Amino acid sequence: MLEIQNLSKIYGEGENQVKALDNATFSLEKGEIVLIVGSSGSGKSTLLNMIGLLDRPTNGKVFIDGTDTTKLDDGKISSFRNKKLGFIFQFSNLLSDLTVLENVLLPRQIAGTNGSAEKDARELLISVGLEDQMNKRANKISGGQAQRAAIARGLINNPSIVLADEPTGNLDSVTSEKIVQLMKSMAKKFNHTFIIVTHDRQHFGEVDKVITIKDGRAFEGNLPPEMEVLT
Repeated sequence: MLEIQNLSKIYGEGENQVKALDNATFSLEKGEIVLIVGSSGSGKSTLLNMIGLLDRPTNGKVFIDGTDTTKLDDGKISSFRNKKLGFIFQFSNLLSDLTVLENVLLPRQIAGTNGSAEKDARELLISVGLEDQMNKRANKISGGQAQRAAIARGLINNPSIVLADEPTGNLDSVTSEKIVQLMKSMAKKFNHTFIIVTHDRQHFGEVDKVITIKDGRAFEGNLPPEMEVLT
């Protein structure tokens, strides 16, 4: 479902070169909950940007549902991203002047596949426990509710992969736990793969895989002994 092959990203030139990602290789299956962990500056966000097609790798390939995304031109990348990927951020990034329902509908409207969009959005909002908040403006709901709405928005196009960048980073511990359990239940219910960048490893409990990033290198599970200490 997702295959990363020898993925590298280099910023700058000459003596100013920085290797943000160094020959990362791994694969993920459909429906998995996967954490990407590591210290600040380790390369987590760079990896997420490569998977999310927000930036192009210097070398290597990113296969999503069998498609080599590195061969897509800029026009096709945008369409592919909107169809195959959902995004959840540390801040919900809801548009305050729109209702919760209208915010969830936005990705479907951008994709131009309205069809049963409102029905699907309403069903998702019910699934995330916001059936009584749909018609409220986004600036009138709590932070936890906004993040639930953001999860619904990330799922509206039925993506293969949902990318979450520190989705609990702006929430208190009780709300964080609820959001974690919600993402796990959504992965199981809809068979989406959730890839989550987090500093809060302890909040997530048992997951399918953990990818640890150290100095741009990716390791499945724990770091090898010589690289155990994250700095």
